Amino acid sequence: MTSTAKNSRSRTRHTGVAAVALTAAAALLAGCSSSGGTADNPLAEEKAEKGTVVVGSNNFAESTLLADIYGEALKAKGLKVAYKHNIGSRETTYGLMKNGSVTVLPEYNGSLLAYLDSAAGQESAEAVTTAVKEKLDSRLTLLESSPAENKDSVAVNAATAKKYRLTADSTLADLKEAAPDLVIGGSPEFQTRRQGLDGLRSVYGLRFDSFKALDAGGPLTQSALARNTVQAADIFTTDPTIVKEGFVVLQDPENLFGFANVTPLVAKENLPEEGVEALNAVSAKLDTATLRELDARVQLEKKDPLDVAKAWLASAGLD
Repeated sequence: MTSTAKNSRSRTRHTGVAAVALTAAAALLAGCSSSGGTADNPLAEEKAEKGTVVVGSNNFAESTLLADIYGEALKAKGLKVAYKHNIGSRETTYGLMKNGSVTVLPEYNGSLLAYLDSAAGQESAEAVTTAVKEKLDSRLTLLESSPAENKDSVAVNAATAKKYRLTADSTLADLKEAAPDLVIGGSPEFQTRRQGLDGLRSVYGLRFDSFKALDAGGPLTQSALARNTVQAADIFTTDPTIVKEGFVVLQDPENLFGFANVTPLVAKENLPEEGVEALNAVSAKLDTATLRELDARVQLEKKDPLDVAKAWLASAGLD
């Protein structure tokens, strides 16, 4: 996930006017939210107002969308909700969860476990969630995980899928015969990591013609795969370009790439039982293909994440 760089601006002699303009702009931005949330600074360490569930998000588009889904599902149960969007990285959000500033946060179980214990194994989604619960701050817990995952995967482009008759039901093992004819792309680290070429060789017996160093599932990788510069690549499973370009993500039955199930992280004492039920209901309905489609509406079609969240909840019977 990448952020968009701002255009550079030329300096001006009218520093007083510029300062006033910047102050006004900051105030305006602070008061605006696609989710109709609070105007509070998302980094503020303020405990939630009694009776209010504060839903936070990390600083990337999918997290904002998931936060809107969680928040609107809670509102449907009659709960009062406020938002703290685009807080930052896990290092910041986890601290705000612990001190009570945030009540609910969309998380990824395997990624959270790696943050809490980098040496922990990941044998199954259930075992990962259990391990996370054991290592979490005592004031926090995870609710039910959804089938939806956002993790590394190997995807092939549409032409390659057609040539070798690969579908969304095909596994990495099905790529074994084709691999010697294919160039695979990914971050430089992908070439040497266990969750990369090393594991693809040892677990699935895949030996590619060559490797092309690109970026970590970003625009270089997306473009190279779309243009057939590489025929296979490391792509995140909810990347909206999968939908746009017709990439085919191959199944990973041996769980080489671990687990990253979307899971609500919650503050135990600040979320009533009807809120727990609402979020577990969301998890039961949300799968990877659905999340990928929702991401595409936000990131490619530029739709408001709140509108996308509300429409999906209505379609799933959760509004």
